[in-house]
Amino acid sequence: MRIRRIIAAAVAAAALAGLGLSAAPTASAASLTPGECEQGGGTVNWANNTCKGGSFDGQMVD
Repeated sequence: MRIRRIIAAAVAAAALAGLGLSAAPTASAASLTPGECEQGGGTVNWANNTCKGGSFDGQMVD
């Protein structure tokens, strides 16, 4: 039981520190490639270099 509490406390501390335990593709990327935008269900808006729609809506496209 004690080990479970220690592990739970470590996970909570990591989450509060913003480290995260799973690597989210958008968490570390500054901008997307056009292919990543399209794979996420969006289309590239070349007028302002952003991804329109999908899971990356509004993010910058490289």
